[in-house]
Amino acid sequence: MNIHNISQIKHTDSGNFFLLAGPCAIEGEEMAMRIAEKLIGITDKLEIPFVFKGSFKKANRSRIDSFSGIGDVKALQILRKVSETFGVPTVTDIHTNEDAVMAAEYVDVLQIPAFLVRQTDLVVAAANTGKVVNLKKGQFMSPESMKHAVQKVLDCSNQNVMVTDRGTMFGYQDMIVDFRGIPTMQHYATTVLDVTHSLQQPNQTAGVTGGRPDMIETIAKAGIAVGVDGIFIETHFDPANAKSDGANMLHLDYFEALMTKLVAIRKTINQF
Repeated sequence: MNIHNISQIKHTDSGNFFLLAGPCAIEGEEMAMRIAEKLIGITDKLEIPFVFKGSFKKANRSRIDSFSGIGDVKALQILRKVSETFGVPTVTDIHTNEDAVMAAEYVDVLQIPAFLVRQTDLVVAAANTGKVVNLKKGQFMSPESMKHAVQKVLDCSNQNVMVTDRGTMFGYQDMIVDFRGIPTMQHYATTVLDVTHSLQQPNQTAGVTGGRPDMIETIAKAGIAVGVDGIFIETHFDPANAKSDGANMLHLDYFEALMTKLVAIRKTINQF
């Protein structure tokens, strides 16, 4: 996939990685606009191609009383407002065939969650919208097996597909990133590294997913060093009180410093 095919994306000739970033979930308009404005200022300064990320609903929850969203259409309208206000593309994850059709009216990239990436009907529904499709690699799948998920999109006459590694299950409550998977999946499609979800610690006894945000910089640097095409990072100005995945999000205050380091690494890598 050529990232030029993502509507409204900027800085595509900078030589930088591209970035998918934003909050885990859309909690409201003010928070989404605040995070988007900060990220756009950083990515414009550093010339990083940027897609704003936010889930319009969270269908995969450990407990029935966990936050799942503010309302599908309301959240999607906020994503559209972010796009129209700041002139940036947006991405959200979908969970059903009906979600694909609905979300395609509001966002530029449809994301298939890792747990659902083998669901053929869902992948096909996303591909048939004509939107860019981001396939999250299942925590239970090898990098090599992702070629079949990619092929499903291609078989729908949609060439705009990318894959995102988000770690592999390592034991019951931890993830590990096998960096050999990045060049492997690049044979099939543009490849992204989801840094923050790779640091999740799922299946906690409290029913709330944990994480290792202290390792975000380590994983991100390694991904850039091995030549990943894009980076995915969830961020929030108050992770401790975020309504979803706060335990593994990067605090917004630390975002510019990390991006500055990653851009410097990419410039060095580009020399080889």
